[in-house]
Amino acid sequence: MSRARWFVALLFSLVVVAAHADDGAGPKLEEVPISESERAHWAYRPMQQVVSPQVSDGVWNANPIDAFIKAQLERKGLAPLPRVGKLTLLRRVCFDLTGLPPSTEQIEDFLADESPEAYERLVDRLLESQAYGERYAQHWLDLARYAETDGFEHDLLRPNAWRYRDWVIDALNSDMPYDEFLRQQLAGDELYPDDPQAAIATGFLLCGPDMPDINLQEERRHVVLNEMTATVGSAVLAMQFGCAQCHDHKYDPIRIQDFYRLRAFFESAELFRDLPIATSEERAAREAAEASRGDEYHQAVKRRDELEQQGRELARKVNPDEPPTLKRALAELSDSERAEHSAAVAITEQAPPLPDLPLGRVLRPGKRQDAHFYLRGDFRQPGPVVEFAFPGVLVKEQDAMADHVTERPRTVLAEWLTQDEHPLTARVIVNRLWQWHFGRGLSSTPSDFGTMGAEPTHPELLDWLARRLVADGWSLKKMHRLMVTTRAYRTASVPYEVEWTVAEVARARELMAQNQAVDPDNMLCWRRPLMRLDGESIRDAMLTACGKLTERRGGLGIRPPLAPEITQTLLRGQWKPSGDADDHRRRSIYLFVRRNLRYPMFDVFDRPDTNASCPQRHESTTATQSLTQFNSAFSLDCARELAGVVWPATASDPITAERKAIVSAHLRVSNRPPTDAEVEAALAFLDKQSARLREENRDAKTLALPAGHHASEPYRAAALVDYCLALFNANAFLYVE
Repeated sequence: MSRARWFVALLFSLVVVAAHADDGAGPKLEEVPISESERAHWAYRPMQQVVSPQVSDGVWNANPIDAFIKAQLERKGLAPLPRVGKLTLLRRVCFDLTGLPPSTEQIEDFLADESPEAYERLVDRLLESQAYGERYAQHWLDLARYAETDGFEHDLLRPNAWRYRDWVIDALNSDMPYDEFLRQQLAGDELYPDDPQAAIATGFLLCGPDMPDINLQEERRHVVLNEMTATVGSAVLAMQFGCAQCHDHKYDPIRIQDFYRLRAFFESAELFRDLPIATSEERAAREAAEASRGDEYHQAVKRRDELEQQGRELARKVNPDEPPTLKRALAELSDSERAEHSAAVAITEQAPPLPDLPLGRVLRPGKRQDAHFYLRGDFRQPGPVVEFAFPGVLVKEQDAMADHVTERPRTVLAEWLTQDEHPLTARVIVNRLWQWHFGRGLSSTPSDFGTMGAEPTHPELLDWLARRLVADGWSLKKMHRLMVTTRAYRTASVPYEVEWTVAEVARARELMAQNQAVDPDNMLCWRRPLMRLDGESIRDAMLTACGKLTERRGGLGIRPPLAPEITQTLLRGQWKPSGDADDHRRRSIYLFVRRNLRYPMFDVFDRPDTNASCPQRHESTTATQSLTQFNSAFSLDCARELAGVVWPATASDPITAERKAIVSAHLRVSNRPPTDAEVEAALAFLDKQSARLREENRDAKTLALPAGHHASEPYRAAALVDYCLALFNANAFLYVE
């Protein structure tokens, strides 16, 4: 910047500061009051007491959710698609609640169970499985912008970030009430100062990107606090607070003062260093180990430290401009003092090592700091001091927060956010649950309930769900169960089903045409949308199909081997593969999350970049997805493993063995038996593909054969591998009806 432009910018800043001054009485901010019309927006109004309607179809009155859906459909003259068959429903709910396909045992058991409660019992088992927490933790981690590195140029490692990921999984599996789930993530260290797990929960606030090597640490802190405030606003309240860090929000009733008052709750927190999270037992063990070292050790430590401090003081006198390193400090001591120092060091080094205390990327209360309004969001232009306050549009009258926030500001914020009558907190999370189950929220902008967001298609249902969540003790599992046991959830996605009769298929197609003419985007939920698997579920399902998914859980992020052309784009040592090959086949949520390099399969299937809170993943359709599924080493390995599982080592009747292999592979990948036509098509493919491989005079040693298989007919076996690879690329695998 030229000196002239710098001077103009400085002059303008002084004018702005002067404009906010109050005749020498100190800086004072003018604030536009919240109008009644702004408060009247649907999201800011109190939740209504709603009674579910009664509809003409008595079956749809059994679950209150269904009654709301059916009432809207009847008003529009629409009818839902028929219910899906058992196998389609089984695959749908297994992927939905656990992110994994049903096993062959689950398929057999579910088909054999003819009782009316079979589906409800299945849902209960899925919700109680460890896989449930691993599935829904990924949804929350997308919102939390979780990663195990800082991002930016150096993308430095966060060695303890994984603890937060494991905390989220455990909290969801234990069905921690959602209000408590939020309280611990916002203020666990304040609420439960002696509980390491509660401190780990605050990692939510520190998940975002960071630049430790920035020139000005003041700027670093300013950026992190702003990002923290914006994420709490969008993830918890579905309010775009980040837009107001420089100016009043252009559309929503969020003033710039609101942003910095909300940020004030986080202002005094200690940031930027991992802190001890030891249990009382771990602390006691360390204290006992220290005490066992005896007086000689402690006297040696004391004398060592005294001599080093003495040497540093002498070094500063000799050269005040040079930092007094230990080497320089020792050089300033006398010969006898250096000998005494060496003897003390020798005694301390002979002592047995102390047990390490675990560290965590957590928040702790720090020194109380004044919070400021920043002119145009510039950290170099602090304005007036601001006090703690809740967003003005959500409270009728602001209390004098400074009187009762005292030493636990984040606790006050967490308690306010989780009040039973809060207009946003429960609405936001039930809308997200609906989105995760039905593909789109009742409001299709799940992190923006503001003026530019989408109004809910079923506002009464949204309020009914929010109040039901609170009435059920904020239990997320109960809400999951309520949603996935609805008739709306069990409707078909497409107008055909293997288990339907010809007449039922014809009727479904007729309904599909009628409904699309009135509601082409399925806003009224007359069918359950066809949903593509995300990258993590694709990988986990492939490993499950070939029997290689390991059940190891928790701990440091796992780094499977990557192709050299990928790792060479990183700095040295930024992707060192984990040593145990079994770890490479763990569930995708346990893979290492590097901000500057997404795992290739996840990258092509639209995993978010973790630099910002992601409420809903973008879903693209690109050539690289097909190329990855067909040509990656991972896909070929899974196809070989699957072929090795389904192809018998010996068979008296090769034709029957091939048919059984085709049926088994199809069942493992698509989670339903193939039709007769599909079996015949598969056999024709094996004939054609094996003949082509033989005609090419391919050396049998170069063929991709089933894992662990020594075939007398290698070309036929290699063709089966290609068939398994094709199954992994079929829409029947990649999409869930």
